[in-house]
Amino acid sequence: MTLTQWLDIPFPIIQAPMAGVQGSRLAIAVSEAGALGSLPAAMLSSTQLQAELQALQVLGKKPYNLNFFCHQPPADDPARLAGWQTLLQPYYQQEGIAAVAAGGVQRLPFNQEMADLVSHYRPAVVSFHFGLPAPALLQQVKAAGCKVLSSATTVAEARWLAANGADAIIAQGLEAGGHRGMFLDLDLDTQLGSFALLPQVVAAVTLPVIAAGGIADAAGIAAAMRLGAAGVQVGTAYLLCDEADTSPLHRTALAGLRAAHTALTTLYSGRPARGIVNRLMRELGPRHPAAPAFPLASAALAPLRAAAEAQGRDDFSPLWCGQNASGCHAIPAAQLTRQLAGQA
Repeated sequence: MTLTQWLDIPFPIIQAPMAGVQGSRLAIAVSEAGALGSLPAAMLSSTQLQAELQALQVLGKKPYNLNFFCHQPPADDPARLAGWQTLLQPYYQQEGIAAVAAGGVQRLPFNQEMADLVSHYRPAVVSFHFGLPAPALLQQVKAAGCKVLSSATTVAEARWLAANGADAIIAQGLEAGGHRGMFLDLDLDTQLGSFALLPQVVAAVTLPVIAAGGIADAAGIAAAMRLGAAGVQVGTAYLLCDEADTSPLHRTALAGLRAAHTALTTLYSGRPARGIVNRLMRELGPRHPAAPAFPLASAALAPLRAAAEAQGRDDFSPLWCGQNASGCHAIPAAQLTRQLAGQA
């Protein structure tokens, strides 16, 4: 079954949820164009999420995807946080600011309050990153009539998701920008490229499989569909669209030669996420062992990021980007969606 049949939408395309660089405007534009727009909720409070969900009501019966993280909050580790502060201290001195132990937007796991909002608004699709929520919360989502997607980065994860309540699988290849959805094993050596992972997941599960990672044009979409994908998820290509909230510094990096060099880094959150290499990643190495557990790494970086960005520098900014930024164009999201679908 294709994504168009499964969701009753014209195009087999999901706009990837991208926390920190988009809100409901992008999701609305994509859904109105005939694909599945997505709203990332992991960095929103319940009040902010409710406001965004209210904005999405303009779509009427057109479907949209509401995305959550379902990680386990880490245990307190003062020594590790102190070590992270010590490592960053020279940067604080260079920027002429005082170090702080708190601050920065944190990522929230799916909880009862969010589940209640899902029950009220009943989005067509709810997707998860880092596995699935507790069984009772998952059952509440399903009782609301929502189809459940979750990301798998290995065949083992795909099988686990199929056995534990997912309705479809997002096969997230190593090329994908932003956070890896890995949850059974955090060993990066287990991670596969999109077109190695996709056919293996298709063969391993009977659920619809959506290909994600490095897909930015019609040729990529066609290749994924030939390998058995029910549809594709596209993220990076939407980052320059008019409705995205991508910062000017991030847009400049995406549009230039720097976008050709990305790496998986733990510096900005504590979990592996792919972004354009910048000063912090070069000088500390993209995956420094001192980085606190997810999602605590970002707090100490927040004042450094603010200070540098005020001077027009992205030294401490997460510049999320997949390995294929060739599809990035500063055009309306509806135009990009129609181009991808029409060409494919």
